[in-house]
Amino acid sequence: MTTTIPTIEANGAKIPQLGLGTWELRGDTCVRMVQEALKRGYRHIDTAEMYDNEEAVGGGLRASGVARGEIFVTTKVWHTHFEPAALLKAAKESLGKLKLDHVDLLLLHWPNASVPLEDTVGALNDAKSRGLAKHIGVANFTVDLVRQAVKLSKAPLVNNQIEMHPYLDQSKVVAECEGHGMSLTAYSPIAKGGAASDETLKRIGAAHKKSAAQICLRFLVQQGIVVIPRTSKPERLDENAAIFDFELSPAQMSDIRALASPKGRRISPSWAPAWD
Repeated sequence: MTTTIPTIEANGAKIPQLGLGTWELRGDTCVRMVQEALKRGYRHIDTAEMYDNEEAVGGGLRASGVARGEIFVTTKVWHTHFEPAALLKAAKESLGKLKLDHVDLLLLHWPNASVPLEDTVGALNDAKSRGLAKHIGVANFTVDLVRQAVKLSKAPLVNNQIEMHPYLDQSKVVAECEGHGMSLTAYSPIAKGGAASDETLKRIGAAHKKSAAQICLRFLVQQGIVVIPRTSKPERLDENAAIFDFELSPAQMSDIRALASPKGRRISPSWAPAWD
């Protein structure tokens, strides 16, 4: 892969706009995919405490031979560890598994209404001030929760990681985050594989000699969104990266936006907040 991956700047952070999502990658497969992604020019790796693969991600980082300073590593604290002492313990344990002295971005994985947000955000700031993370942010936060978290945080929040793809209109939370100088990271950016067979995306793809999945990713990065598609196939890494050499027209962007529906959300567990 020779594509240069642009970065998104947000409140002092420079986040590579394409990363490897590692949800559901385990063991040797995870090590190999992280190593392959970095070998092919990726510089952003996303993991989480809940993924139970931080040790394998760390193995892939080391096996790649790429200098630590060149790689942007994101991990997330699971929402059951949002009491201050538990959050700090979880962050340290993540670093131990990754065998790193810090991550580039530490996120709150989901909101947790049973712990005061002030306490959790305070602990997240504490993790940053202790050098455990260069930058901090949130994930799956709604407009109201973003607003609250920004007010409570001493350090700037740089990112909100959310489900985002053509079938889900996230314009409200995107606007809220951008108003605070925050970036957005799209997880499940290909709608858990559902975009691959979409006729609209395939038609637009044919015009650019790209796949429906590539059109899906391009739709997001063209809006300044960070994308972290997961794959267990090395050849898909190059396909997912070949999205910066063309541009969708305004009409094509409108056609893709029209795919959104109120039932477009693919991920909404029992602990999810009341969505916007």
